[in-house]
Amino acid sequence: MNDTFLFAEDSLDDTPNKDVKWKVLVIDDEPEVHNITKLVIGELEFDGGRLELVSAFSGAEAQELMKSPDNEFAVAIVDVVMETQHAGLDFVKWVREVLDNHKIRLVLRTGQPGEAPEENVIRDYDINDYKNKTELTALRLKTTLYSALRGYRDILTIEKHRSGLEKIIAASSEFIECDTLPQFASAILRQVAIVLGIDEKAIICCAAAKDAGSNQTEVNILALNQYDEMALLVNNDLAVPQAVNARLRRALNEKHSIYEQDYFIGYFTTKRGTENLLYVSQDEKLEPMQHNLLEFFASNIAVAHENIKLREVIKESQKELSYVIGEAVEMRSKETGSHVKRVAHISYLLAKYYGLPEYQAEMIKLASPLHDVGKVGIPDTVLNKPGKHDAQEWETMKTHASIGYQMLVKSENPVLQLGATIAHQHHERWDGEGYPKGLKEDEIDIAGRITALADVFDALGSSRCYKEAWPPQDVVDFLIQQKGKQFEPKLVDILLTRIDEFARFRELYPDPH
Repeated sequence: MNDTFLFAEDSLDDTPNKDVKWKVLVIDDEPEVHNITKLVIGELEFDGGRLELVSAFSGAEAQELMKSPDNEFAVAIVDVVMETQHAGLDFVKWVREVLDNHKIRLVLRTGQPGEAPEENVIRDYDINDYKNKTELTALRLKTTLYSALRGYRDILTIEKHRSGLEKIIAASSEFIECDTLPQFASAILRQVAIVLGIDEKAIICCAAAKDAGSNQTEVNILALNQYDEMALLVNNDLAVPQAVNARLRRALNEKHSIYEQDYFIGYFTTKRGTENLLYVSQDEKLEPMQHNLLEFFASNIAVAHENIKLREVIKESQKELSYVIGEAVEMRSKETGSHVKRVAHISYLLAKYYGLPEYQAEMIKLASPLHDVGKVGIPDTVLNKPGKHDAQEWETMKTHASIGYQMLVKSENPVLQLGATIAHQHHERWDGEGYPKGLKEDEIDIAGRITALADVFDALGSSRCYKEAWPPQDVVDFLIQQKGKQFEPKLVDILLTRIDEFARFRELYPDPH
């Protein structure tokens, strides 16, 4: 038999946690004990929540109740002697060792203390209290229950904090993997919802930053979720409503985080002096634990934002350096530096359509302008000869692939390392008839295969000192002819399928007249 005792609802309108129910499992083989327990503690409330008493009349029945995923018991009051002399002790051992439940508070009470001596039981079993029924007055039962419920509540609080911190650590890992500010912004919105344990659509979230030493009054919006009509369009840029902006400005002026029931603003500065803000609000009030988690999270966002900005500066510097070197070579060849920019963008687009990850595509974009860097070692008489090279001149010209490789290969910079590979392999052919190593098919690094096609495609369509630009159809015919010979078939198909998109880079980065 399984009796479940539910109590009439009191008016709890002034209680913050009025819907909370603390489930208490009463395990005893005497029906009268259940009735008395109900009379003594049935009307109790704890931390704004009502109790729900659930009865079990044997250890076996209690185990079945505990197995149900719908039953999350805060406390179990367990009789020792029931269907067996140690049924209660067996239940305790099963809960801790088999069910692996260490949150529930277990209170033993017995009318036959000789069957389970108190000292031995407290020492050998993972229980939280031990009471003799003869000494367990109504007041002591209430005191025991309050103490057990406080222990369970505190365990839940610790568990929530632990879970929240794990989510913050996981979010930090995702931030580390972000390469761009847009990726970073998406990660903020997604991870704030995860940290709070709610749906992303249920929150209003804004991340902002003000650069060190900036005289501007407005902050830069890094991320802004557009639910609940928070996002406004001002001159086609995302902006926040006036009320939210006033709150952000308050945090900036006071230079500290703000905790309110309906919103949170985390304020953090970095070593470089950048001020970072994280604004979060939701329909329901924010609990103190959520404020604490968001405070930790906001500090991580500030550091991650600073690191990503530094990475972007470094990446831009690397890109500019690659362009400068590539353009210097082109100028020595009496050509335009726009070629290396077009090759970079064509290579990136080919890499993306080929299915390479964003990071790898970006690396090819940064390194591809270095493909002809070895031409600095070629004599001007050979490099700038307007007519066709003779056999000896052609052999000299071909050495630029190896020269470029030797110039870059010793660097520990990953962009220059990839540049070394591209410089060395961008004249290899899919059919193995290229130089300097005669590599074929997949023996050629994908970066080399991509840059080879990008270089030839742009060179054919551009004017050089030794030729005029080819008509577009002639370029297409040549690529079709060299598909599977000079170039990888898949890459040729990608380029020809979207040739207008690739050709557009000549308009974006034209050769000067």
